[in-house]
Amino acid sequence: MGVVLFLVGVLLAAVAIAVSIALHEIGHLVPAKLFGVRVTQYMVGFGRTLFSRRRGETEYGLKAVPLGGYISMVGMYPPARAGATARVSSTGVFQQLAAEARGAAGGLAPGDEERAFYRLPVGKRIVIMLGGPVMNLLLGALCLAVLLSGFGTAAPTTTVAWVSECVVAAERQAAGQAECRPEDPQAPANAAGLRPGDVVTAVDGAPVASWDELTGRIRDRAGERIPVLVERDGRTVTTELTPILSSRPVLDDSGAAVTGEDGAPRYERVGFIGISPTTEPVRQPLTAVPPAVLDGLQQIAGVVLHLPQRIYEVAEAAFSDAPRDPDGPISVVGIGRISGEIAAHEEIALRDKAATLVGLVGSVNMALFVFNLLPLLPLDGGHVAGALWEGLRRGGARLLGRRDPGPFDPARLLPVTYAVAVLMIGMSVLLVYADIVDPVRLF
Repeated sequence: MGVVLFLVGVLLAAVAIAVSIALHEIGHLVPAKLFGVRVTQYMVGFGRTLFSRRRGETEYGLKAVPLGGYISMVGMYPPARAGATARVSSTGVFQQLAAEARGAAGGLAPGDEERAFYRLPVGKRIVIMLGGPVMNLLLGALCLAVLLSGFGTAAPTTTVAWVSECVVAAERQAAGQAECRPEDPQAPANAAGLRPGDVVTAVDGAPVASWDELTGRIRDRAGERIPVLVERDGRTVTTELTPILSSRPVLDDSGAAVTGEDGAPRYERVGFIGISPTTEPVRQPLTAVPPAVLDGLQQIAGVVLHLPQRIYEVAEAAFSDAPRDPDGPISVVGIGRISGEIAAHEEIALRDKAATLVGLVGSVNMALFVFNLLPLLPLDGGHVAGALWEGLRRGGARLLGRRDPGPFDPARLLPVTYAVAVLMIGMSVLLVYADIVDPVRLF
């Protein structure tokens, strides 16, 4: 049964990625058609065509390798010289390279001269090229909205999940030395007889309704004897405990550990009793979605900006005993594997499995948004950069009264495009290999 669930998880991840790619290309297709560009093909995948159907002037189809997609627009590249015919190309990364390599540039059909992509104003071209990444951003935001406001996020409660036997300094725990030693003091909660399942209802005579309220009434009371009320098996139990001053990590408003400029966790000495809470999902308002999207984009941008270093670390982990960074880049194989592991895990509830898959799809789409904005051909950001350069160049010529320099020709940068594509292929192969021999593991 576990193998079947694993395969179901992999399949769901593959379908989700394929749908994300298809919608990315729709983000290009819709504005292109609205602006009058003739779109000859809309394809999901690469390689041999499995299915296609022509509607109007566009062929819609599915190809054998669903790891990408493209739309073909006439006049993606302007004529190389005056009087030449514009070439047909596409928004797909490898499809562009293949079209150039095979010399697939063909003449435009009669009447297409004014429907060529390169003839559009710069602003409209930018809208078309940004349509795909923006679609991924919207999908990522939608997934986060479903995750936060639909499923909810895990929030600590006042129900005790675990009681520590002793008090161990946080620095020692961070070093992997969490076991109790003879010299370690007994945890106050353990000494007071608290048990897993107890619900703390009041501290020092004041009711507590949240984990933050509970810890807030303990952190500043080190050395003071405090009465505590708990509900246990339908009964109210009164006990007393004395918090011990102990080193604990500093947490931000989201509960994440705060680090210093050197990246090391920050600690503070506060009152500690030695309990951990159970968690339950709490639905967040829709106003929580934009900050979550922004935070996710910032984290992904940090990975992308340091991509060479991250790829080197992946290679080091794949070919040596170095540990794999769980927050580093992964391939579609890694995404499928994570989805499969979550689906097959017996201790995770179905609701939590679905929530995790939604979050995973959201993260993938936000990563596609950030990555596609890189100003490198053949990525969408490279075409946007070329259009902006054309607008700047033509605007400068008008201001200076010079001859119009004409449209920017991305074909002139084909050597750079090939180099970027080779690097992308190499990176993809490395990530796939690493996800096979040394995958990121959640459990």
